Amino acid sequence: MTFERWIAVQKLYNDYASSLDDGPLSDWIEFFTEECLYLIQPRDNYDAGLPMAVVRCESRGMLRDRVTAVQETIMFEPRYLRHHITNIEADDASSEEFQVRANYSVIEVLNDDLPRILSAGRYLDTIVVEDGVLRFKEKRVIYDSVLVPNSLIYPL
Repeated sequence: MTFERWIAVQKLYNDYASSLDDGPLSDWIEFFTEECLYLIQPRDNYDAGLPMAVVRCESRGMLRDRVTAVQETIMFEPRYLRHHITNIEADDASSEEFQVRANYSVIEVLNDDLPRILSAGRYLDTIVVEDGVLRFKEKRVIYDSVLVPNSLIYPL
């Protein structure tokens, strides 16, 4: 992988985390191709080859619906999120489509509570170059716990 591509991959993940942490959430959609796959899936199901996911979006339109639901229809206590993405590894990132793995953790902070880990796991992504821009064609969020908090309303 060239140094320039490595920097572009790092920037993609940094910008992805910033859009989820600091918004606007509607910017998150632009990180994906028009026809995409976004899954939030428990590790046990992924390892067993089972398709069940707690969130499944198969296009930007479905991502847009998710954002609309979060912003306009879901009622929840205000919170802050901080995404930490580490150990980014890419396979043959010199091509126009390549695989990337990364670890993630998301810290959630409610105004009247101590910070807590909302989710931890790994991203298994397919990234493509679209008009010179890196975008996610597939993003599989594989979380390590079998339990999902009730507050899993935002994308991971």
